[in-house]
Amino acid sequence: MQVCVVGQGYVGLPLAIAAADAGYVVYGVDNDEAKIELLSMGKTNVEDVSDQVIKNSISLNRYTPTNDYGVIAQSKVVLICVPTPLSEDHKPDLSALISATKSVGKNLKSGTLVIIESTIEPGTCRQVLLPILMHESGLDEVDFDLAYSPERIDPTNKKWTINSTPKLVSGISEKALENAEKFYGKFIASIIKCSSVEIAETAKLLENSFRLVNIAFIIEIAMFCKKIGIDVSEVISAASTKPYGFMAFYPSIGVGGHCIPVDPIYLANAAKKVGAPSRFIDLADQINYEAPEYFVNRAREKLGGLKGKKILIIGVSYKPNLSDTRETPVKLLISGMRQKGAEVHWHDDLVKIWNGEKSVELSNQYDLAVLATPHDYIDLTKLGEVPILNTRGSI
Repeated sequence: MQVCVVGQGYVGLPLAIAAADAGYVVYGVDNDEAKIELLSMGKTNVEDVSDQVIKNSISLNRYTPTNDYGVIAQSKVVLICVPTPLSEDHKPDLSALISATKSVGKNLKSGTLVIIESTIEPGTCRQVLLPILMHESGLDEVDFDLAYSPERIDPTNKKWTINSTPKLVSGISEKALENAEKFYGKFIASIIKCSSVEIAETAKLLENSFRLVNIAFIIEIAMFCKKIGIDVSEVISAASTKPYGFMAFYPSIGVGGHCIPVDPIYLANAAKKVGAPSRFIDLADQINYEAPEYFVNRAREKLGGLKGKKILIIGVSYKPNLSDTRETPVKLLISGMRQKGAEVHWHDDLVKIWNGEKSVELSNQYDLAVLATPHDYIDLTKLGEVPILNTRGSI
């Protein structure tokens, strides 16, 4: 069976390779010509998929990267895995998803199963994407199947992979649900069927809203512990001994990435549309946004001022051992310190180049080092006697 995966990033590429390994003939479609060129050479910057795996899949004719949407016309299953980020005004941005859906619709043939994996507000699949597919293809709703199965990708997680993570599946029709279940069932161990696409859409937003709220809460607890002079890490460890009713979350500079700081805003936006409260999400979003400024002030206190001080930020990606900088809170940390007159440099050998700047080497030539994202490779002994502000520990 020929399968087309639209979007070859952190979600689409691992999914395409997993489907290819299961025996499907997979075309990976992406608008980014440079990315397609690299993939065609068997190269990628997605940490969950090695270059060798891509080369093997290509050599076996199981996986073909392309920017030609025409391959959709010969595909029995089409998956859309494009980003749904936030706009400049902190609102849901569906422009990439709508564009991809239009392109799929223009090439859609009767009998095709279309599965949306991008994160969306409840009602988007039925009220926005289905009409687009019908309009662009000229087909009726009954001529093709539309399903929704939200991605659950945790980059670099070796335990919970595409194959082992339970998969939510829903469909506009019962037939779409059954066909999506059969498709995923070939390479995913556990399939959970939802009674409607709205259930699956909302469940995805709930998962990451839960995380945002609890991370924001533990950031405030860490600030409290700092004030009274105790180690929040020990507090969390002690609380974690309770075998029920508690789940450990840990403080940080704030959350980043394509899920936790983004998905809750989609849920809050949907809540506002229907007049439902979303105060927990709104407050958690505010705490997360303000967390970098807290560490700017901690650095100022530590040095007795930041003007003219030479600061090294260690790790700029949003998560350890990953090169992804989407929504990274380190951006606000750096800008906050520079606004107060500090000379700020950053080190991250995984990211290398970011915002027009290059990673610098670890050295002892700084007044302060701020450990923002602790990659495993980082050797802090290279800092010598430079004081370290650890944003991940007892803050």
